[in-house]
Amino acid sequence: MSSEFLGKRYKLYSSKNFDEFMIALGVGIVTRKMGSSVSPVVELTENDGLYTLKTTSPFKNSEIKFKLGEEFDEETPDGRKVKSVCTLEGNKLVQVQKGEKETTIEREFSPTEMVATMKVDDIVCTRVYKLHE
Repeated sequence: MSSEFLGKRYKLYSSKNFDEFMIALGVGIVTRKMGSSVSPVVELTENDGLYTLKTTSPFKNSEIKFKLGEEFDEETPDGRKVKSVCTLEGNKLVQVQKGEKETTIEREFSPTEMVATMKVDDIVCTRVYKLHE
């Protein structure tokens, strides 16, 4: 991962199919409404090979710490317990979550935005985050 993307903050700008994505995961209506109403800020940092992905919003903050290619336990913002593995493919951080359902989240970083493509079953959700100062 190029250091030019580390430590930058990206704020949610647009979202497509997020409600359908959450429904497929079995997320309840109250959590879906809250999740759809906020514009979280995402920041990825790295220190000696340990990455930290922070997501902050008025509704809920979450943080995962991981080393590339190593499985770790994660509790998702909607409360699911999963096993996750993150890998890098160029400027894409690919996260695979294994639980009741397998979910893939590809976060593609560029100098001005981060695009998160989230997949579960046959549902694809795209969330675009713009650089946030």
